[in-house]
Amino acid sequence: MVKLRMRRTGCTNHATYRIVAADSRSPRDGKFLEILGWYDTQIKDDNFKLDVERVDYWLSQGAKPSTTVASLIRRAKNPALKPHHARKAAPKSEEKKEG
Repeated sequence: MVKLRMRRTGCTNHATYRIVAADSRSPRDGKFLEILGWYDTQIKDDNFKLDVERVDYWLSQGAKPSTTVASLIRRAKNPALKPHHARKAAPKSEEKKEG
C-alpha cells in the first residue's frame, strides 16, 4: 500500500520535511517512490510547496495520506485556509475584578 507522508531532512533543531509517496512498509526516512513537495516548519508564511497534479495521481491510485499531509493537501487546493496554529484564538473573557 502506498502512503503519502513526510520524510525528515535538515539538521538538528531545524527540521524540514519532504512530502513523498512511499510504500507503507518502508521506514520514515527510507526508500520512497516519488518526492511530491516540501514543508519547512521554521517559515511563517508559504511554508510548503506541493505538486497537486502528482498528489491527485497518487490519490487516484489508492494512496492514503497521513493526517498532516492531508491538511497540507487541503491548504494547497484552497489557499484561503490557514494552518490550525495560525488561526486567531477565541477572545478571552474579561478578567475578574478584585473586590
